[in-house]
Amino acid sequence: MENIEITKVVESEILQLQTIAKETFYQTFSDSNTEENMREYLDNGFSIDKVSAELNNESSAFYFAKLGEKVIGYLKLNVGQSQTEIQDNDALEIERIYVLNEFHGKKVGQMLYKKAIDIAKQQHATYVWLGVWEGNPRAISFYKKNGFVEFDKHIFKLGKDEQTDIMMKMSLINYT
Repeated sequence: MENIEITKVVESEILQLQTIAKETFYQTFSDSNTEENMREYLDNGFSIDKVSAELNNESSAFYFAKLGEKVIGYLKLNVGQSQTEIQDNDALEIERIYVLNEFHGKKVGQMLYKKAIDIAKQQHATYVWLGVWEGNPRAISFYKKNGFVEFDKHIFKLGKDEQTDIMMKMSLINYT
């Protein structure tokens, strides 16, 4: 898709970040979860205080995919102690890649993914890892297509519901 820019999110864009985070999460998971669990997760997981703390964490970074001035997707990366699970200084975690439904299939996710890999290489990470819900075959397929392999599982709590995430990683050694 043409004219899409990937830009680093800055403090003045915090409300846009909160909006795209809530909207894309809801679009992705609302059909498979109760309204109560979704509401609880959206209210707590994307509160302005939580989003602000994440945005101001030096070991995390957010990037927008923008079409003109419209934010159509975003990426969240973590390194070091900010990683949600592994916390390996040789790794980079892709915590989130989300794209508005209307832009699925238009390579926006691939652009955000490429940005993540470019940053991982710049930081000399030896591998990239992530967690993806086992009930999200579209995302699992996307990551497998990009060379990720399953290596473990962990529990993700959505409201009161405990769900299983598949942990996947990809080595950057000899990555071209």
